[in-house]
Amino acid sequence: MFSLIYWLWLILVCFIFTILSAVALVITYPFDKRRKVVHELSRCLVWTIHGFPFMTRHRIQGLEKLDSKKAYVIMANHNSMFDITSMYYLPLQFRWVTKREVIKTPFFGQLIFMHGDIMINRGRASQAMTQMLTEGKMWLDRGVSVAVFPEGTRSKTGEMGRFKAGGFMMAKELGATILPVVMDGTNRVIKPKSFLCNWKNRVTVRVLDPIPAEEVAATDARELLEKVETMIGSELKAIRLGN
Repeated sequence: MFSLIYWLWLILVCFIFTILSAVALVITYPFDKRRKVVHELSRCLVWTIHGFPFMTRHRIQGLEKLDSKKAYVIMANHNSMFDITSMYYLPLQFRWVTKREVIKTPFFGQLIFMHGDIMINRGRASQAMTQMLTEGKMWLDRGVSVAVFPEGTRSKTGEMGRFKAGGFMMAKELGATILPVVMDGTNRVIKPKSFLCNWKNRVTVRVLDPIPAEEVAATDARELLEKVETMIGSELKAIRLGN
């Protein structure tokens, strides 16, 4: 019963924040090119979603490694849709690289459109890469980070999948600093094969050491991929061992 109440409440909250975000975008668009107001509304939505009594406790680590005034290419592992909401606990402005099919998802599709997230056609690799470079450069030049799930899709087993090179090629081409982020517990927010909430769950978001733009520029994209994949994989195991 409590889970049903939560889902009904969630639909209402998402509807309200979608309307608020649309109004904010219309009003602020001429002078807020970073869409900061829309982003902050999404942050408030996330706090509301996860702030529901007994919902999800978040443990945020490594914030001292961030420069909130700097734009990064963020690389994070991908377990569930709650990876997206959990990322908003970081004090950064960012835009997602996401598959364009997400636009069809009620509420979240509309919010992604209003954010200005980079929606790519994964079936057309060359076109997707060009779009990532063009729109990624636009946001990075505005001081806004770009967030990528290098696995390309959610893990169905909870174990990290192999990384793809697209995001690393973008970071190298655009001369950006890479920020690895590890997330664990997001796949346990909802109990498996049900819509029941796991009220005692805890999500960990751990920021790792950034890879400076100079190193990114001087390193082959495949080597960057392997380095970040190793960093995130090792930290994910450490978190699950209680470290």
